[in-house]
Amino acid sequence: MNTSGEPPAGIESAPHPKTVLLDTPWAELSHAYGSAEDTPTLLAGLLDDAPEVQAHALGQLQMSVLHQGSLYSSTAPVALFVAGILGDPRTLAAHASEYAWDDRVRPLRAALLEWLGEIAESVGYYDDREQDPEYEAPADIAACRAARPAIHQAVTPYLADPDPVVREATVGAVGHLLKAPELRDRIPDAAQRLRTTLTTSKDRRERAAAVLTLVARAQDTSDLLTDPDPAIRACAALAPLPADDPRPTAILLEALSDPHAVDHWFDAEPLPQLDGWFRFTLLQALLARTTTLEEILDAALALMPMANDFTVERDWGPLLLRAFPDGNVSEAALTDAQRQLLSAIAAKDDCWGNIGNKITWLRRAGLPTDRASFGVLLANPGQAADV
Repeated sequence: MNTSGEPPAGIESAPHPKTVLLDTPWAELSHAYGSAEDTPTLLAGLLDDAPEVQAHALGQLQMSVLHQGSLYSSTAPVALFVAGILGDPRTLAAHASEYAWDDRVRPLRAALLEWLGEIAESVGYYDDREQDPEYEAPADIAACRAARPAIHQAVTPYLADPDPVVREATVGAVGHLLKAPELRDRIPDAAQRLRTTLTTSKDRRERAAAVLTLVARAQDTSDLLTDPDPAIRACAALAPLPADDPRPTAILLEALSDPHAVDHWFDAEPLPQLDGWFRFTLLQALLARTTTLEEILDAALALMPMANDFTVERDWGPLLLRAFPDGNVSEAALTDAQRQLLSAIAAKDDCWGNIGNKITWLRRAGLPTDRASFGVLLANPGQAADV
């Protein structure tokens, strides 16, 4: 255990779990609820013969050493212990979560892999920003960073696990780990393993997770734009492909012609690589690849039946800025595309509730912020907007 105060060196391979358990001064470390002296008992519980004991141990560890994504002095050694036990046969036991909102039953190994990914995600939060000294200690973050190479080495082999549930959890964990600056040289190897998954798996969800991980690491996915599965083509189209290639734009437009279907491509639960409904991610990519409202009008109108006050940040707000990039509606009569978009918004009751999220977007577009004035603008498109 490093007690010198110096940033710990990178750990390339996980120490033996028993070494971590016995040589770590747990009473000197902390977690969300104080001293970490209770942690060895919980770690031993992960390898109990009773699945319910395993589930309880993991639930308690999740709440203590990674409470709401926070890092503690006990987080790094716990992560190294977990990385070291992934190959233990006892982690194959069917595992039910402690939490009422998580009704999945899966191997403990999958749950541990997912949790290691969550730890990596929390560590990665600090790679591009300063830590908040009120909540996080620099030494704790540095220790977790130092553990990332060892965690990656332990996790990566499970990309080829025979259980698809384990493989999916591994893809999520690897995706978060490969964001680490010190692990960028390992991206090509991971990309090759993910492409093997794409070739051998027939499961849409697993293949989509692999493609989205490739996209996140800026890998070339142009060969997947012709995949027979529209969900895989759409995922591939999210990559930063050449602007002069018309295929990604066409694929995104095709997908967003039926946004309701898109949102239910991965019904079991949201893919960890996605932030919210898939239609939001597709629209963001479509806006990045186009410049005019006319190019995306059909997709915009298809999205409007699902729009409301709460989605304005992800759908009709950005569409308004595409329609009125200069924030000035008064200089000329509305174009046909602008009129169609505004008419769809004006007709949608759910976009005119008491939630104020929309006000900023309407003002940025130079549009009225109340529905009555919005209707006046549509009736008299040449007159100045009352904002």
